[in-house]
Amino acid sequence: MLADRLRIRDIRNTSTFRLTLLFGVVFLLGVTVLLGLIYGLSARELTRRSDRILRLEAAMLEQMPADALPDRIRDEIARSSSGLNYFELRSIDGDHVAGNIRGADVPSYDLPVERVAGDGKPMRLLAVETPSQETLLIGRDISPVVDLRRQVLMILIASGLITVIAVLVCGFLLSLAPLRRVRDLQRAIETISAGDMAARMPIAGRGDELDLFAGTVNHMIDEIERAIAQVKGVTDAIAHDLRTPLTRVRSQLYRLSQSSEVQAPIARAIGAATSDLDTVLDRFRALLRISELEAGRRRAGFGPVDLAALLARMQELYEPLAEDQGITLVLQAPGVVIAPGNEKLLFEALSNLVDNALKFTPPGGQVTLALAADAHGPVIEVRDTGPGIAADERQAVIRRFHRGSNAADVPGTGLGLSLVVAILHLHGFTLGFRDGLPGLIVEVCCHGHGSEEAMKFISLAGSGESSHLDSAGQRAEAV
Repeated sequence: MLADRLRIRDIRNTSTFRLTLLFGVVFLLGVTVLLGLIYGLSARELTRRSDRILRLEAAMLEQMPADALPDRIRDEIARSSSGLNYFELRSIDGDHVAGNIRGADVPSYDLPVERVAGDGKPMRLLAVETPSQETLLIGRDISPVVDLRRQVLMILIASGLITVIAVLVCGFLLSLAPLRRVRDLQRAIETISAGDMAARMPIAGRGDELDLFAGTVNHMIDEIERAIAQVKGVTDAIAHDLRTPLTRVRSQLYRLSQSSEVQAPIARAIGAATSDLDTVLDRFRALLRISELEAGRRRAGFGPVDLAALLARMQELYEPLAEDQGITLVLQAPGVVIAPGNEKLLFEALSNLVDNALKFTPPGGQVTLALAADAHGPVIEVRDTGPGIAADERQAVIRRFHRGSNAADVPGTGLGLSLVVAILHLHGFTLGFRDGLPGLIVEVCCHGHGSEEAMKFISLAGSGESSHLDSAGQRAEAV
């Protein structure tokens, strides 16, 4: 059964979430490129403007006489009310002559570079050589460019985080509805695969790809149901129509074999023919019984069934037969387990399982009827010490008329397990096989599709410690 609660891993794996994430990454890259382009163009334009101002100042100061240049620099500093301009005049020996720049390295001439002023502010610095071979340094505060860079970086980080969160939230929300619809489709498929051919996959009416898929599958199921109905109808008709004439032929053969005029060899041949007719009639009866169970789907006779008492009756019925064959029949039902069902049908199903176990268990062996519980509810086990069933045959033996490779010399119709599966399916129970080492363990898990809510498990003291079942992960695939 699928869990109703949607998990983060399931949502993360949906195509909608991945496409939303992909579009989000593309959008984030686009925003990053756009902001980077805006920043690059703006910073370049502001830097060029600062460099033009520096070159204009330098050209003006270079025209001043050498003896008047220090006073002109002091006047420029005094007139700079904004405090954005910096100047310094250095002698040929590198000594400070005038200006408000101290200790700065002299860059290459006529090449503006970025430096840090004495007050810690970033500046754009230009060095030129005067006609008197002195060095003139002209700087301009570029704090606006640095602030722009910092702001753009913060915008990039904030927008990136917001975009990532928005993409994840949108992907999560957009994936919920498709994932719920897929879950509904999965539940419908589980119901159909369990044998309910009347169920269909839900169609939301949106005309999207899920509706197209559901419509196609529903059409396929209609065709499969029609084909199965035709095959079953032909099989049931043959079984029903031939049963009466075959019964009449058998009666005539039996009366003929009882006649005193029939010689012994002929009587033996008639007896063999009668035995073959009995086998055919048994198969027809089993086919009609399976068809009745599969077509009826009636739960009118359902009620609480004491599985422990049912197994006790089973042991009482089959114990004389087991003793005649030299087989020990053991019952292990330490607790009381109540499950909803039809007691007669469950008795019929378990009788087939016990009968098979006794058929294939050699003299001196043991057949065990065990009642326990796993995490989901009651489990009935029929264990034997016979040859078992090969793992590759366990799916085939539940099909009609299929008999295992070790059943060639054992009488039977090949329909017993098919009848068991039909009865268990009516109850919503499942049938599974495990290796008994030696022998085979047949499990009837009494917790199926329609019975979880109605089922209750009542355990006596200590019954929980008596379970010898493997964990659910070690259980053989249920059929």
